[in-house]
Amino acid sequence: MKTNTKYILSGLVALLAAGAAMAAGADLGNTTKQATNWTAIAMFGAFVGFTLYITKWAAGKTKTAADFYTAGGGITGFQNGLAIAGDYMSAASFLGISGLVFANGFDGLIFSIGWLVGWPIITFLMAERLRNLGKFTFADVAAYRFAQTPVRSFAATGSLVVVAFYMIAQMVGAGQLIKVLFGLEYTYAVIMVGIIMMMYVLFGGMTATTWVQIIKAVMLLTGATFMAVSVLLQFGFSPEALFAKAVEVHSKHDAIMSPGALIKDPISAISVGMALMFGTAGLPHILMRFFTVPSAKEARKSVAWATTWIGYFYILTFIIGFGAIVNLVQNPGDFYVGGEIAKGLKGGGNMAAVHLSKAVGGDLFLGFISAVAFATILAVVAGLTLSGASAVSHDLYATVFKKGQATSEDELRVSKITTICLGILAVVLGILFEKENVAYMVMLAFAIACSANFPVLFMSVLWKNCTTRGATVGGFVGLIAAVALTVMSANVWEAVLGNPKGSAPFPYSSPAIFSMSLAFFTIWLVSILDNSEQAKKERALFPDQLIRSETGLGASTASSH
Repeated sequence: MKTNTKYILSGLVALLAAGAAMAAGADLGNTTKQATNWTAIAMFGAFVGFTLYITKWAAGKTKTAADFYTAGGGITGFQNGLAIAGDYMSAASFLGISGLVFANGFDGLIFSIGWLVGWPIITFLMAERLRNLGKFTFADVAAYRFAQTPVRSFAATGSLVVVAFYMIAQMVGAGQLIKVLFGLEYTYAVIMVGIIMMMYVLFGGMTATTWVQIIKAVMLLTGATFMAVSVLLQFGFSPEALFAKAVEVHSKHDAIMSPGALIKDPISAISVGMALMFGTAGLPHILMRFFTVPSAKEARKSVAWATTWIGYFYILTFIIGFGAIVNLVQNPGDFYVGGEIAKGLKGGGNMAAVHLSKAVGGDLFLGFISAVAFATILAVVAGLTLSGASAVSHDLYATVFKKGQATSEDELRVSKITTICLGILAVVLGILFEKENVAYMVMLAFAIACSANFPVLFMSVLWKNCTTRGATVGGFVGLIAAVALTVMSANVWEAVLGNPKGSAPFPYSSPAIFSMSLAFFTIWLVSILDNSEQAKKERALFPDQLIRSETGLGASTASSH
C-alpha cells in the first residue's frame, strides 16, 4: 500500500509539473509567435500515459533485486534484441545522426557505421561470456577471478562516468524536443523529462524499462520507415535524385558528398572510429541487458536481432538526413531561419528529423515522431539510470562496503536513492550542455567506455596473465586519460567552458586512439610485472573461468538469479 501511495503521489507531482510546463509553454509560445501544437501534445500525452500504465504493471512484478536489475532473467532473445535496439537507437542515433547528415552530408555516416560495426565485437567476444559469467553488472564478469574491492570500485566509477556523459546527450535531445513541441523554456523541459524518467525507473525497474524500450523500438522503426519512404517517394525512389537535389540546395554543395566536412584529419577519423566500435562493448547499460535472458543461446539470439534492427535503422537515418536538407532548407519560414545551415534550424541542429516529420506528415505525424523521440530518450535514460544505480548498489554498497552481507531489500533501497541522485545530475548536466550536438556527446561517452571498461573486460576474460592490479591500474589510467583529453578538446574546453577559440590543449575530436591504447598497455605492463601471491592465484583460476565462459557450466539461470 505504501508503494502505491508513493506511486500515486509521484504521479501527481509529475502530472502537475507537466501541466505547469504546458501552461508556461503556451504563454511562451505566444510571446515568440509560435503557436502551441495541441495535436502533437495530445499524442505525446497519450504515450506518456500508456507507458506509465506499463510501469504500474511492472511495479507489481518487481519484488527482488534480480527483478529490479534483470527482470528476473525471464526476457526472451527476440524481446531482448528489440529492447537492446530500443536502448541503442538513442537520441544520438535518431536526432543526432540525422542532424549531422543535415549539416555535413556524407560525413555524418561515420557515426552510423562506427556504432553498427561495434555489434560483431559484442556478438563474437562478449555476449555469451557475459551471460555465463555475470549476474547483474559487467563488474561481476571483470571481477570473476580478481579481488572484489579494487575491481568493483573501478567498474562502478567507470560505469558512472560513462552513464553521466551518455545522459547529457539524452537530456539535451529531450530538452530541445520539448522546447520545440511545447514552445517551452529549455530548462523547464529538461526538469520535466527528469521527473518522468525517475518515475519509470523507481517503480518499474528493468521489467518496465524493457517493455518501454520494446514499444519505443517498434514505434521508432515504423516512424523512421514512413519518413524515409515519404522522402524517397518525392524522387521516384531514386536515392541518386535525392542526393543531386540535396547538393543543389545545401550551402556546402558538392562538399556534402565527400569526406572531410565533419572530421578533418586521419587521426580524428581513426580515433572516432575506435571509440564508436569498441565503446559499444564497454557500455554498462548495454552489457547489463545480457543478464536479462535465461541462457547464453538467447544472449546470442538477442544480439543477432539487435544488429538487424539497428543496421536497418541507420540506413533510414541517412535518408532522413538528406530528406531534411531537401525539405527544410527550401522552407525558410517554417523550419529554417537561414544563415549557416547547421545553426539555421529552429530548435537547433538536433531537430532536423522532428521538423522533417511535420514537413512530410503534418501535425499528427509530428506528434507521433515527437512521442517516439521522447520515448527514445526516456527508455535510454531509464536504462542508463538503472545501470548506474546497480553499479552503486550492487558493486559498491553490497560487495565493497557490505562485503556481500547486504540483503536484497537494502540493495533495492540504495539503488532507488541512487536513481534520484542520477536523475538530478542528468537534469543539471542537460542544462549545462544545451548547445552540443547529441551524437557528438554520445561519442564522448563511447570514447570513455572503450578506454576504461572495454580493456578491463577484454583482458580479464581473454588473457590469462591479467591481474587485479593490472586491471585496476590500467582501467583507471584509461578512464582518467579519456576524461582529461575530452575536457581539453575544443568541444568542451571552448564550447562549454567558454575559453577563447583555438585555445584547446588537445587538438583532436576524440581521445580514444590515445587513451584506449594507454589503458591496454598499462594493463599488460602492470600485470606482467605483478609477481605477488595474489597474482599467481588469479592466473591459476583462469582455466576455470575459461571453461565456464565458453560452456556455461555453473552459470546462473533465471531461477537462481
